[in-house]
Amino acid sequence: MTALARGPYIGLMSGTSLDAVDGLLVEFLEPPPQSNHCLSLKPLGFASRELNGALRDQLFALQTPGFDEIARAAQAGNALADLYAAVVADLQRQSGLPARAIVALGAHGQTVRHRPDQQYTVQLLAPARLAEVTGIQVVADLRSADIAAGGQGAPLVPAFHAALFTMPGRRRAIVNLGGIGNVTVLDGRGGVTGYDTGPANVLLDAWCQRHQSKRFDARGAWAGAGKIIPALLETLLGEPWFATPPPRSTGRDLFNLLWLEAHLQGNEAPIDVQATLLALTVESVRRTCIEVDEIYLCGGGTANSALVNALAAACAPIPLDLTDRLHLPAQAVEAAAFAWLARERLLLGRAGRPAVTGARGERVLGAVWPAPPR
Repeated sequence: MTALARGPYIGLMSGTSLDAVDGLLVEFLEPPPQSNHCLSLKPLGFASRELNGALRDQLFALQTPGFDEIARAAQAGNALADLYAAVVADLQRQSGLPARAIVALGAHGQTVRHRPDQQYTVQLLAPARLAEVTGIQVVADLRSADIAAGGQGAPLVPAFHAALFTMPGRRRAIVNLGGIGNVTVLDGRGGVTGYDTGPANVLLDAWCQRHQSKRFDARGAWAGAGKIIPALLETLLGEPWFATPPPRSTGRDLFNLLWLEAHLQGNEAPIDVQATLLALTVESVRRTCIEVDEIYLCGGGTANSALVNALAAACAPIPLDLTDRLHLPAQAVEAAAFAWLARERLLLGRAGRPAVTGARGERVLGAVWPAPPR
């Protein structure tokens, strides 16, 4: 391992669910000689902070065109950078590490538009502000190079999954249940594919917010008390995007409440719509995992026990578990991925995967904002 790669990194992630910023302090290690993996890591701390209501509302409003959105987007990026910095401070307090001991921050930013079909994607953040406040160099803007090369710019995590979770001879699916779901399929021979599966939490959360005035359906209790509406489920699964072959990605630009309402008759019980949305997530994931030996889940949706149990039943007899079984907590996987992407950027590693995103070739991902002089 080169001197540049040594030392801890921080990965910072705020996803489509608009619920929180997760941060992981992690050290990357050379795997032991007998290991089958090309990457080993040691988590040193995990922290999470919720988005306050005002920032969350601001970011949500920026998903659609509106008045003075350039200024509003810049202000939201600043506020998000400050929240990211607060998570970094939490991790430093946990670990006792000063800024000079941390190699870099890998920061995702908040996606507010994702239109690879129009050759752009927008993740709000103020990376220079984040570097200034924390005193640590920042790697951000991780999707643009792939988009410029004709790719989807997403998902980015399959390369990390391949480095950490590949097991020779075992066909594994790593499923991230964020706002949007995505799957990585590791064929056990070094091959990796990955793509978005469709809505995971994004519609469940939005529908629950509207009808229960809660940001999410805790443990899936509300959905679990409803009944699936077969005709509605069939209609939702008829969305042409689901038939799109990989590479593919999506976001709130497609899967939002307007999309859902366009498929409703208007007389459905809200609780039954919620049950149907959970079934939509389950079926869209199940379809991607039919030829694997085992499935591991990560992401915020793993806290939804109704969703996890329904997935386990739908995918049986394929065994299903959380990535905790693979020694990385399910809630920390995406943050770990962005720490790894920061490391790859500094090493000029080509972390882009054309087989996943459809780009013309492998690309070095991300831009670097240096730490201020000490």
